[in-house]
Amino acid sequence: MRQLIQLRWIAVAGQTIAILFVHYGLGVALPVAEMLGVALLLAATNLLATLARQRHHVREREVMLALLVDMGVLTLQLYFSGGAGNPFISLYLLQVVLGAILLEAASAAVLGAATALSYALLSVRSVPLRLPPELAAGGVDLFAIGRWISFVMVATLLGMFIIRIIRNLRARDAHVADLRQHAAEEEGIVRMGLFASGAAHELGTPLGTLSVILADWRRVPSIRQDDQLAGEVDEMVGEVQRCKAIVSDILHSAGQPRGEAMESLAAAAFLDAAVAEWRAPHMPVPLAYDRAGAAGVVIAADPALRQAIWNLLDNAAEVSPDGIWLDATIEDEMLAIVVRDSGPGFAPAALGKVGTLYQSTKGVGHGLGLFLASNTMRHLGGRLEARNRESGGAEVRLLLPLVNAGAR
Repeated sequence: MRQLIQLRWIAVAGQTIAILFVHYGLGVALPVAEMLGVALLLAATNLLATLARQRHHVREREVMLALLVDMGVLTLQLYFSGGAGNPFISLYLLQVVLGAILLEAASAAVLGAATALSYALLSVRSVPLRLPPELAAGGVDLFAIGRWISFVMVATLLGMFIIRIIRNLRARDAHVADLRQHAAEEEGIVRMGLFASGAAHELGTPLGTLSVILADWRRVPSIRQDDQLAGEVDEMVGEVQRCKAIVSDILHSAGQPRGEAMESLAAAAFLDAAVAEWRAPHMPVPLAYDRAGAAGVVIAADPALRQAIWNLLDNAAEVSPDGIWLDATIEDEMLAIVVRDSGPGFAPAALGKVGTLYQSTKGVGHGLGLFLASNTMRHLGGRLEARNRESGGAEVRLLLPLVNAGAR
């Protein structure tokens, strides 16, 4: 409809200029008042269509009505200027082609029949177009010039419109493909969530059994008297409790609708807690942590964001056990959480597919960390970016919108 409105404004301007030029410039007598009135009616209709388009979704019958109005206005203008003998009669083709592109087959057939009927009526009834004697005797075939101008107009307008329609269709197809990709990713996340919740539920029983056995071991005199064994049992008890906490967190998250746990948090405090929890079981890996650039800002966060940061840190620690880095800064009113390592970096073929399901150089079944992190960013209104560092290693950035940038 937007394209039709633009074409209609071109038609209003073209009709007005043509009427005034032919009547006053060439001296051809035309019913100027009636023809300018028709052009004014078209302009008023176009203005109403512009206002209506902003208020509701345009339906096919409205597009058909718009094309019928355009065809009716063209018929009136041709009626007052020679009827079927007017060289601009070929402008009917523009209406028919646009109808074939924009409408369903039945609606396009109705428009085509209306155009054929209008052509037939103009063949039998119209206001004659009489040229002044001086123009007729000048040896210039004005009708041939008019037919050439009409051909150029139809070809140009059709070309413009079809190019725009094709561009819109390509954009729509790209958008649909993107939606399908997101739907496939969501389906993968749902499957993984069901598997994780099921596995967590099943792990509850063996973890409970291990907890009971370890509690019994702690009471065995031979173990209590051996400091080394007692320390190892205490360590195992701590690890079992940690596993039980992880299982409980998975089951709790699985029963929570997405976004329910989202809340506004101070970015610095959130990152401090996430880094502290990650450091506890990863003490052998040096982590250089700097969040000074994120002081005083607030972000919308949920448990999935914490897990996304842990996934990035786990990936970095796996390829760079000698040390990794985590920085937080503000870039373009967004919080940038940057994780860097000194590992081999991303393979060139994999770099363009970072964040897609199961795209990993570690083998089949890997690559979930970046995939889940990428989806978490999308749901929080941010994005994930990855690149290879010039000095070696990889850099992954989580970009989150700020809730309160004015607090800085």
